Amino acid sequence: MRTVSAEDKYRQMTETPVRRLILTLSVPTIISNLVSTLYNAADTFFVGQISTSASAAVGVALSLQAVIQAIGFFFGQGSGNNMSRRLGAHDEKTAEELASTGFFSSLIISTLVTVLGLIFLRPLSVFLGSSDTILPYAMDYMFWILLAAPFMASSFCLNNQLRFEGNSFYSMIGLTTGGILNLFLDPLFIFVFDMGISGAALATALSQFVSFCILFILSERIGTVKIRPRSFKPSLKMLGLITNGGLPSLCRQSVASVAMICLNNAALPYGDAAIAAMAIVNKIGNFTNSVLIGVGQGFQPVCGYNYGAKLFSRVKDSFWFCVKLMSCVLLVLAVIEFIWASPIVGFFRKGDPEVIEIGDIALRLRCFTLVFSSWLTISNMLLQTTGKMWRASILGFSRQGIILIPIVLILPRFIGIWGIQIAQPLADLISFLISVPMTMGVIREMNTGVREETSACTF
Repeated sequence: MRTVSAEDKYRQMTETPVRRLILTLSVPTIISNLVSTLYNAADTFFVGQISTSASAAVGVALSLQAVIQAIGFFFGQGSGNNMSRRLGAHDEKTAEELASTGFFSSLIISTLVTVLGLIFLRPLSVFLGSSDTILPYAMDYMFWILLAAPFMASSFCLNNQLRFEGNSFYSMIGLTTGGILNLFLDPLFIFVFDMGISGAALATALSQFVSFCILFILSERIGTVKIRPRSFKPSLKMLGLITNGGLPSLCRQSVASVAMICLNNAALPYGDAAIAAMAIVNKIGNFTNSVLIGVGQGFQPVCGYNYGAKLFSRVKDSFWFCVKLMSCVLLVLAVIEFIWASPIVGFFRKGDPEVIEIGDIALRLRCFTLVFSSWLTISNMLLQTTGKMWRASILGFSRQGIILIPIVLILPRFIGIWGIQIAQPLADLISFLISVPMTMGVIREMNTGVREETSACTF
């Protein structure tokens, strides 16, 4: 392995045809996201063999994991998309300060989450939506997740920074190694060592630690931008830059965690089966989104470098290519999930017809609006990477917060569990209508400032 110079990376990101470049960068990120999703999916599958309450506990803990991931993405995306624009503008010094400040900040904040979470573990478990039967499982599971929080958040931070440098292949290695390890450790700890749900959480914690170590070593060995303690600059200016780039991710994922808490609490009156079913549907949705987000993450460094270099036509070409590609992919996935909804849900929780029935309806309803996710996700990444913080934040808030949370809180009172099952697809539809004028405004802005180099072909 060798370090790629900033100049070589600049030429690659600004001169390689955008379609080929995005596909090259997307494949490793898709694999990374799919394997990362396996962390929780493996837990859901193996824990599902214990009981419905244990399966529901994994769903309750998902909102905690979303908070930890939000911290990593805030500092990773916040430093990363600024890094890509700085590298596009040949400002390597600021890029290194951004990388170091983002990494060490994520480590410090996530350690604070560990301390507070362990102190208030029981009330936290109740707040996240645990019933009396779910509570002991949730506490056992979240204990280990909280211990691993600093490594989880820092892994997500490093993964994002490597991607924004254009080193998505190496970011994939770190996450996939941990994910594959988790698949082996889960059944070993749960069934062979008879650790139950604690074994699933311990397997995840150890796997995340391994991912962190690998990502840190790769960042040092092959990263274009290095992590250095001397470059840790937690100044208002530096944190402002990170906030500008990372706030949309923080909003999107933090509010998603709040939405999951509301969803779990709204499902409580319908029993552990409802909580378990919605947790399974969310995990299935995560697999689908892994492909979409992977393509979007392949788009982001291309967008950042070329926007920083003022090659706006390459930014627009890459945006439209990603939207069209993923609209076709999501349409195919929606058809597959609609037809085989019951067996897909049943794979995670065999022997509980109530869980399968609730999950079947929820999954089929999501299929009707799945194709809108292409525009929503790629638009949000365009807004975020080009520095349109407020528009990207509003769009992130809309889908999982401003729209979804009121729907979850209000609709079940009138139409029962159907209000929970239809909440996400309805929120996606409304968010799509909001996002169109926001995104088209940015595209019109770029139409007035195109500077194209003859060598920067797009096909």
